[in-house]
Amino acid sequence: MTAELTHHDAGPDDRHSLTPPHNIEAEQAFLGALLYENDIFHRVADWLRATHFYDPVHGRIYEAATKLIQQGQLADAVVLKNRFERDEGLKEIGGSVYLADLMREAPDPAAAPEYARIVYDLALRRALITIGSEITKTAMDAGVEDEAKNLIESAERSLFRLAESGAASKGFMPFAQALGDSVAMAEAAYKRGGGLSGTSTGLKTLDAKLGGLHPSDLLILAGRPSMGKTALATNIAFSVARNYKADELADGTRKTVEGGVVGFFSLEMSGEQLATRLIADYTGISGYHIRQGRIDAAQYEDIRDAVEQIQDCPLYIDDTGGISIGALAARARRLKRMHGLDLIVIDYLQLITTSNSRADSRVQEVSEITQSLKALAKELDVPVIALSQLSRQVEQREDKKPQLSDLRESGSIEQDADAVLFVYREAYYLERLEPREGTEEHLKWEDEMREIRNQAEVIIGKQRHGPIGSVKVAFDPERTKFSDLEDTGRYDNNYD
Repeated sequence: MTAELTHHDAGPDDRHSLTPPHNIEAEQAFLGALLYENDIFHRVADWLRATHFYDPVHGRIYEAATKLIQQGQLADAVVLKNRFERDEGLKEIGGSVYLADLMREAPDPAAAPEYARIVYDLALRRALITIGSEITKTAMDAGVEDEAKNLIESAERSLFRLAESGAASKGFMPFAQALGDSVAMAEAAYKRGGGLSGTSTGLKTLDAKLGGLHPSDLLILAGRPSMGKTALATNIAFSVARNYKADELADGTRKTVEGGVVGFFSLEMSGEQLATRLIADYTGISGYHIRQGRIDAAQYEDIRDAVEQIQDCPLYIDDTGGISIGALAARARRLKRMHGLDLIVIDYLQLITTSNSRADSRVQEVSEITQSLKALAKELDVPVIALSQLSRQVEQREDKKPQLSDLRESGSIEQDADAVLFVYREAYYLERLEPREGTEEHLKWEDEMREIRNQAEVIIGKQRHGPIGSVKVAFDPERTKFSDLEDTGRYDNNYD
């Protein structure tokens, strides 16, 4: 490199220097190769950002070149010269001559991605140093009321963001990037034949209303006890995990193309109970019979075969009871970092605890939880389905269909949620009104039960991105399984 190209350099191995780790020559080499061969950009665009350059002038050069290349224009020293005529930082290191020197001293374009990796790695190291300093300061300055585990969770959150994005914080997003993300979502829906831009729930009728499950959305799935909300959440989680397909990327990571990796926080049921439900779902054998051991040899073999076939589904279960919202978020981040993550399911909201001992009421605590879950959905860029109980006032009305006002300890549940869904089974209430056998009323009741016993309704009480309404689905109480009515005509005459 010429003298003009070796200003204020400090290598990463200069351990005794107070200067943050950086390598100006690597930045120069990459930029020179980029200006010489613009196609290099497409090999690093997914992960290299202007903020990763230590020298702010280099960051501005990369940003300007990026805009030109994305617009299909040439980005070289001549074109950039006009864009940097008034850039004082560039003038200090040689102005337009510096740009020409970058191109003249450019290395072999084939080596450019390696130089970009050096720039990126050193940027991560600088961010890590910043986070370490902040962790030290926070730990030193923490008051008595600040528990150490909360400080650890905060530190882990910062480290996760660094590991995922290569930056200590997300910061502002250019409008052009937001537009690109929107077009990508529309393209995904178009390629799926329209109507589905998110991950499928496994229920066509529900997908038609929701457009699938969308990253960063918080969905509340509510219902009274025995309505089937856990069953529906389990069915969705299992469907997403079973349909998981991913492409291997050049950097060794995997990109989900269908289905997804699921993290299921089962705060009420054990992992074994949840697994039994899934086996019943998959085999068609009653979960009650499986638990009681009332199965024959053929059914036992079916269960063994089912386990072999579904055991590799990327469904991860955490059945810790009374988990705190901080610990839940930390474990979700860890799961995404280690195995990937495309959907979080939480059963159920009111069983999560908070670290805020100063909250005046449970309503405030639940509000803190829903706000944290929405923030987690955005941070991890995955949909979060949180189950919720409904208040008893539903039982006191003649019309038992749930409403938004029935959300228990609602607080900000309705406000924070992108969608609120209710599970309602009319048969649950009708079953408890059975008349005396042998009467005309009993015969009429049997006809009504036969009609609705295996049906349920999913009511969409709120949807930020679409219409509200309801969909009718089939429900098999023996298997605790929801499915589309059109696929289960056998349910119509199944009451005895």
